Amino acid sequence: MLSLVAGLVLGAAGMGAAWAMNADSDSPVDGTPAADARAACEALDGFDPEKYTANGPAGEVAVNRYAAAGALSASAAAGDAKYEELAQAIRRSQDRHAQVFDFDATVKKDLDQAREICRAL
Repeated sequence: MLSLVAGLVLGAAGMGAAWAMNADSDSPVDGTPAADARAACEALDGFDPEKYTANGPAGEVAVNRYAAAGALSASAAAGDAKYEELAQAIRRSQDRHAQVFDFDATVKKDLDQAREICRAL
């Protein structure tokens, strides 16, 4: 019985190692600017401004996705200047939102621009 358990553990560890070595190199965990930009776009894609002020988990998700999009796009831009436009669009939207405490037309315009940049990546 002990041999069977040991075999399963070693087999699982071997499969995990093989999976990790063969994983797509462009995955968000690879730490490249491109991966950061894609992760920023994924966070932005899941961001719903209508839920930003909601109480509970929906509001927390919205706040954190908006913040994550900003942080990840800044990281991408720091690593590669070609992501600067994405970072600037998100940063402008966040700065404007911090000034007016609302998702007004200017904030939405910058968010739309960031989403358009994401579609082109």
